[in-house]
Amino acid sequence: MCETEKNTHWSRRSFVKTSGLSLFATTLGGIPSFVAQAATAVMEPRPFQRKKVLVCVFQRGAMDGISAVQPIDNAFLKKHRPNLVFSATGASDQKLLDLDGAFGLHPELAPLAPYFENKTLAILHGVGSPVPNRSHFDAQDFMESGTPGVKGTQSGWLNRAVGAMGHDPTPFQAVSFTPTSPRSFYGQHANIVVQNLSDLSFSPEELQELQQLKALYQNESMAALSNAGLYNIEAAEMMASLDVLNQPVNPNSNYPASPLGLGMKQTAKLIKSNAGLEIAFVESNGWDTHSRQNVNYGGFTLRARDLAQSIAAFWEDLGTLQDDVVLMTMTEFGRTVLENGSFGTDHGRASCSFILGNKVKGGKIYGNVPELALENLEDSRDLPVTTDISSYFATVASEHMNIKDKST
Repeated sequence: MCETEKNTHWSRRSFVKTSGLSLFATTLGGIPSFVAQAATAVMEPRPFQRKKVLVCVFQRGAMDGISAVQPIDNAFLKKHRPNLVFSATGASDQKLLDLDGAFGLHPELAPLAPYFENKTLAILHGVGSPVPNRSHFDAQDFMESGTPGVKGTQSGWLNRAVGAMGHDPTPFQAVSFTPTSPRSFYGQHANIVVQNLSDLSFSPEELQELQQLKALYQNESMAALSNAGLYNIEAAEMMASLDVLNQPVNPNSNYPASPLGLGMKQTAKLIKSNAGLEIAFVESNGWDTHSRQNVNYGGFTLRARDLAQSIAAFWEDLGTLQDDVVLMTMTEFGRTVLENGSFGTDHGRASCSFILGNKVKGGKIYGNVPELALENLEDSRDLPVTTDISSYFATVASEHMNIKDKST
């Protein structure tokens, strides 16, 4: 960690005041201050304090929110999706799980149903970007930068959130379990990107060599290398001292053997080892379901099964630490209400998100899904966005992570 960051932090008050935007964006189009373009920081010393943990699951490819949480027995939907719609009274493996009489959960998402029933899981429907965009690359960029419709934003919203935490971090404050750094982690605040924590595990002899390298990095002439180099060395030292890899897994947690399952499992290990984790990022890929969406081995079916099993295993693995954690899902956009000629769906607008936590006001479906007549659809094909996803980010940041505008 570079010296300029080691004993300083972004002042939460100065950050929101200089941005000129409200942190509590609750209407379509509003962008909370820490999600908006980063403003000039004011640095203040602050000792490290353990904070809550935010786990972000990005469903890349555009998840079909209507298949995930489907209106029950909707005549318009039956007409629009004759081969994709589920019934609440069908065969057990093809039956919607009735959530509230109006909406049902996709059968492959069944492991999440108990959390909705015990009111720790909330669903936000009709959520997305206020700026229409059906390009995966642009939509993901806008969502992860937190500046819809604005290209060229250098930092990501999660990196800016790290800067607004208000204390000196540990090396594991922000970790992405991905092959490359996600767009939301771009920025000046240090973070770790690793697919497997074992890559940061070294023998005592190797650790000794790393510590010698650390002394070299701390030499002023090596300043250009010190930030990334020191951060990873300090992470390796902490991995060894906390024995992170040997944290036991709850025997009731059956993680899938998938990149998402591995990422969730490692996130739980960091939380249980008290390594100072505050933001974790994991990915679920393959949601671009243009064809054979809901067949037994179709893209949506497989991805939904992996998502639900991974989240459920993670949540049970946490045990008594659940109170410290909130998990939220996001996807770049939704899919068309009308099915296509390949038994799939195409790029659309609004989708849905899941938010899980013991302090979440769960057991409810928030947002607005209009009657699905063609005249109510955007461009006569898409579920309209009625909730700006930035307001969703802001609510989690303010209520769980305690990033608030102290000037109001």
